[in-house]
Amino acid sequence: MKHGKHYRKAKALVDKNQEVAIGAALATLSEFQKAKFDETVDLAVRLNVNPRHADQMVRGTVVLPNGTGKAVRVLVITRGPKEQEARDAGADMVGADEYLPKIKDGWTDVDVIIATPDMMGELGKLGKILGPRGLMPNPKVGTVTMDIAKAVKEAKAGRIEYRVDKAGIIHAPVGKRSFSNQALQENTEALFRELLRVKPAAVKGTYVKSVFISGTMTPSIRVDANSLS
Repeated sequence: MKHGKHYRKAKALVDKNQEVAIGAALATLSEFQKAKFDETVDLAVRLNVNPRHADQMVRGTVVLPNGTGKAVRVLVITRGPKEQEARDAGADMVGADEYLPKIKDGWTDVDVIIATPDMMGELGKLGKILGPRGLMPNPKVGTVTMDIAKAVKEAKAGRIEYRVDKAGIIHAPVGKRSFSNQALQENTEALFRELLRVKPAAVKGTYVKSVFISGTMTPSIRVDANSLS
């Protein structure tokens, strides 16, 4: 794969074998040429876990203190009094009888789906549509709940879901390049603290193997994990 001149110029500023403090990493990132769109800043954390073992799965959610920079469209699937609670909390779409048939027909124009527990029997039938798109509500990440107001507000405020992949890596957005370095650092530290908090008891030895941060169109920069904890 051939990269453009801006990428090659940026790559010349980075030594992937050298770890730098998060502040220095973000300072370097800010020097890179920006794309014509507001790039997402991503954190990649390689963990010493084997996700094929259930007791080493790392998954959950965290609310970034400065949000993600993305407008999140929230659909709440529920019936009865919880519908008004969802609307009052700021949900973009609320209901069941209107939206369940649309999803069955393939509609998924939404970022987060939150549901009350009583709706999971009907939503479970739509798993083949919602599952591959990461939209199936799950109690483990707080999207199946009776506290609809809290779930909606957190989703709107910048709650992200993280999940370790088959290679033992967590990939997660921590903001946009338009954010200040301080805002990006606060978001990055919040995510990293959460990953430390949920360290599986079965993990022995070093838990965090490496940390990299990058923009959508930039090279990645290796971050010293000690500067985040």
